[in-house]
Amino acid sequence: MLYMQNLLAKIEEKKKQLDAHQPFELNLTKNLQEWFKIELTYTSNAIEGNTLSRAETALVVEKDLTIGGKTLNEHLEAINHAAAFELVMDLVTKAKTDLTENTILDLHRLILQKIDDNNAGRYRSVLVRIAGSSVIMPNPLKVPQLMAEFIIWLNKQRIDEMNLVTLAAEAHLKLVSIHPFVDSNGRTARLLMNLILMQAGHPPVIILKEERERYIDAIEKTQLGGSRADYLNLIYTAVERSCDIYLSALENREQEKTLSQKELLKIGELAKLTNESVATIRHWTKAGLIEVKAYSEGGYQLYEQKQVKTIEQIRQLQNQKRLTLTEIEQILKR
Repeated sequence: MLYMQNLLAKIEEKKKQLDAHQPFELNLTKNLQEWFKIELTYTSNAIEGNTLSRAETALVVEKDLTIGGKTLNEHLEAINHAAAFELVMDLVTKAKTDLTENTILDLHRLILQKIDDNNAGRYRSVLVRIAGSSVIMPNPLKVPQLMAEFIIWLNKQRIDEMNLVTLAAEAHLKLVSIHPFVDSNGRTARLLMNLILMQAGHPPVIILKEERERYIDAIEKTQLGGSRADYLNLIYTAVERSCDIYLSALENREQEKTLSQKELLKIGELAKLTNESVATIRHWTKAGLIEVKAYSEGGYQLYEQKQVKTIEQIRQLQNQKRLTLTEIEQILKR
């Protein structure tokens, strides 16, 4: 228990670091979301037996390509899960409201669309057993009541501000234990877990393909009345891993910006390299002949090295052809 308390403390500290960088740059946010969409689609489907590789999943989702030797359902599982994750991202951007049964049904409907339309977005009406497991799932007649109670519990815990990492993990566990659908309970539960985490400002969490057996065994252990420790440890570890992915991306972005700025020239440095006055360069910048690439923290204009050649060209055009700045600008734009 002490180990997991320490793990939660580390997650909380890393979450604070992420919050300190908010709002993220738009391009960084988009890149991370696209990466997680493919990674989550690949891993979540792989846990359920889908044989598409990570690269093949990306081709199916992003390029709408068909992979030879793979079934139609495997292609649809990739397309559908990506669409369901996009719904999760859309829900995260909206005002935080109570989660409803329809939220879960909508996610499940997207996951099973065109694969099993008769059961997509509908609670099961039959008894189910998990192959190789001794866990007995609830009678289908009890599912509607169990789901109604689950939603009440979930929203109450969110209001009471239960540790949201633990809440997300518990919500996932409760949903797969109710097993409300004929198929795709795991995929739906993992998406719900991520919706709860992302609404709280956490990155989405990934259960790796290599963790499949540990993950399934840990869930079954709790369903049979055993300790939750293995299960929670696995989820907490996955949450920390996602925090590290985000922090690493932020660190790399900061390094890129620093390196980029080191390669840029201040107006005085540019003037010295071109034997022009600062006033002249400032005038040409204002006239639109020279492009400012960035600004320093102090607000100073920064120029790329290639502007040295631009300035030489401007001076040459002025001296040789006696052109106006407007005429020079037109030439430079060619």
